[in-house]
Amino acid sequence: MTDLLYSAIEEELRSSIRSLLSDRVDLSRLETADPVDLKLWRTLAADLGFAGLPVPESAGGAGASWRETAVVMEELGRFAAPVPFLGSAVLATAALPADDPLLPELAAGTRTATLAVPLSTWDSPQWTVSGDLVGSVTTVADALTADVFLVPTDAGLFAVEGAARTPVVSLDLTRPVADLSFDGAPGRLVAADARPLVERALLAGAAMLASEQLGIAEWCLTATVQYAKTRRQFARAIGSYQAVKHRLADLWIAVTEARAVARYAADCLAADDPDLPVAASLAQAFCSPVAVKAAEECVQLHGGIGFTWEHPAHWYLKRARANAVALGSVAQHRARLARLVNLPG
Repeated sequence: MTDLLYSAIEEELRSSIRSLLSDRVDLSRLETADPVDLKLWRTLAADLGFAGLPVPESAGGAGASWRETAVVMEELGRFAAPVPFLGSAVLATAALPADDPLLPELAAGTRTATLAVPLSTWDSPQWTVSGDLVGSVTTVADALTADVFLVPTDAGLFAVEGAARTPVVSLDLTRPVADLSFDGAPGRLVAADARPLVERALLAGAAMLASEQLGIAEWCLTATVQYAKTRRQFARAIGSYQAVKHRLADLWIAVTEARAVARYAADCLAADDPDLPVAASLAQAFCSPVAVKAAEECVQLHGGIGFTWEHPAHWYLKRARANAVALGSVAQHRARLARLVNLPG
């Protein structure tokens, strides 16, 4: 049985990135015209090398694994950090072959890429761009800041730099999406068959997104417990009331269970385990509602202040809600789980 506990190296990594994010993440920038923090992204990717954690040293990466990447995703979720990590360091990185010349640049943080599929894509996507690189793709995550787009077509997977980008209003301002339009822009053929690369990237994205949802849920639980200990009503802390205790206890159990399934998905991805499709769908089906529930409880148990624009709770609720339909909804992943384990409908 694989040890799913965090290693000493993973805990050191967590401490390092948490210290950085606590100093650098400023959610007030989400109210500006440029919500993505590219300075923070350059620090994470180029200076600290977090974008290259799952990339082998021979390809210019850190030679770590997706387990360490999952720890980074947890902390990015904990701080709702507005950086293009999912698009570039997860989806695009997982889609590239190990010998592709773009991979070292993504690992070093000198370039940023994203996979040109709708953020809601989850299983056997249909290509909307032709082999001559003409067509459009809607709601692509991290498209506004990408230098390169990995575009799947019926003629293969292409790396394309030229695309018209149209921002799309998104519920989650921490992860902007955009529509892409291709009009015969020149592209470099990455692989003749795009489907296996895209499917692996989507599995990696689903597994890593579960870790981000875990981070969201952990922040919401921690913040709510701390508030319940200090907020007083009728001469006692609200956390002393049984109704509040029970809700927080139930949430703690759910977060603990979510940690187990998210860690299993990350470990399966790191070990290239054949159980990865089951683990990734299980993680998404379980962690999505836990993150949403934690964010809702955070807003409600904070009382009046939880509904205000000034309190960060609403950013976590929006991110949890958006993540719940990203890379497959709960219902879609449950349906895939039923097929994978041969469970009759």
